[in-house]
Amino acid sequence: MIREETVFGPIFSRRLGSSLGINLLPERGKICNFDCIYCECGWNRDGRDDTVLPSAAKVRTDLERMLLKLSAESTPVDSITFSGDGEPTLNPEFPQIIDDTLRLRDSYYPQAKVSVLSNATRVHLPEVFDALRRVDNPIMKIDAPTNELISKINIPAPGYDIARVVDALLRFEGDFVLQTCMLRSPDFDSSSPDVILPLLDIVRRLRPREWMVYTIDRPTPMQGLQKFSPQEMKSLAQPIIDEGLTRVQIKGAVEDC
Repeated sequence: MIREETVFGPIFSRRLGSSLGINLLPERGKICNFDCIYCECGWNRDGRDDTVLPSAAKVRTDLERMLLKLSAESTPVDSITFSGDGEPTLNPEFPQIIDDTLRLRDSYYPQAKVSVLSNATRVHLPEVFDALRRVDNPIMKIDAPTNELISKINIPAPGYDIARVVDALLRFEGDFVLQTCMLRSPDFDSSSPDVILPLLDIVRRLRPREWMVYTIDRPTPMQGLQKFSPQEMKSLAQPIIDEGLTRVQIKGAVEDC
């Protein structure tokens, strides 16, 4: 289980390079509207000791202090990345925090990208969508193509609807990154036709500028999960690669299309 300070790192990310993390959720707790069976932060029920969300003022202060320090040390920062122990857009001051981060990025590391890792559950909200449109890398998650399958792998809070998520993501007009975790459980297999074929259709409809395909890499709260090899994931993504719809990045390999 991971517990992060509000600003942490930078750490090396295979996808984003030298990544400075921002956690908009409690430092010693977990708040998320998903309860994914593969989440490296553990189950939601195990992270309820701390429910204090950092304010926009705290994020701004902590981030500027860190950027000053890293700049003085000539430490490279490729991405300022909103991640952490849950869904970052749940922080009610998310839009203001994005604006503050963009201003600080421009002052200290203008070459760095601002990235947000999100489960896409709140993209339909105008203030969240507008904030995500302002960042360089809105990285949105879809792990399965139906509500039934998502209920098995992501265990979303009541009210999740994949059709609403897809409709909201269409508003990006392809200018976003789609992220998918592939895995096997006792009652879910990303490679089965009822999963991969409609998932490929969603990718075709959304036409994201990049599709990141990855698998589990660390201990998971649910036992018995199995990872995919890079070769298996590439085979499953091959129709999209062949059609040249988007750049496909597979953990361990990259296909430029």
